[in-house]
Amino acid sequence: MDEDILTTLKILIIGESGVGKSSILLRFIDDNFDPDQTLTIGVDFKTKKLTVDGNTVKLAIWDTAGQERFRTLTPSYYRDAQGAILVFDVSNYSTFARLETWLNELDTYSTRSNIVKMIVGNKIDKEKRKVPREEAMNFARRHQTLYIEASAKTKDGVQTAFEELVYKIIQTPGLWESFSLNKLQLDNKDHPANSSNCSYCSLV
Repeated sequence: MDEDILTTLKILIIGESGVGKSSILLRFIDDNFDPDQTLTIGVDFKTKKLTVDGNTVKLAIWDTAGQERFRTLTPSYYRDAQGAILVFDVSNYSTFARLETWLNELDTYSTRSNIVKMIVGNKIDKEKRKVPREEAMNFARRHQTLYIEASAKTKDGVQTAFEELVYKIIQTPGLWESFSLNKLQLDNKDHPANSSNCSYCSLV
């Protein structure tokens, strides 16, 4: 592990097929958007360093297709993950309705009871919105997850989503310290639990 890396975090991106999971990942990793991007087959794995509040972490981000035939990948896919981004398409209500199923699957397969969850409403650049923002935020509150709206196309909210997820993970005792190899000890006064630099997020 590099000297300046606090820890390595395993982050999952899950949700229905076609909601823009791979596009969000491409925007975050390469700051690029491909309107003709094909559906992910199996699992895509990317890494990137991210600095939040002066702490640099290495993210290992796992993206898998949402189709049912790939569900056999789930046990190993979910294992040891510290964070999960659940993506839906704000212009497709059925993808929002399926979030309950994805949350149940996450609870079933996750090996960490305190995994940090974030719901991302993607494709806010589209004109015909089908999922009201207030309904999505209320859903996130009920399930005690972070919430942010984003557009992989315009890149609105994408960077902030990953930053807020990492911030919350670092703030969660016992979730990542065993992986840090004692590289750095966080001082709680430098990371106030009630702080947020995200105007989109619902921290609960």
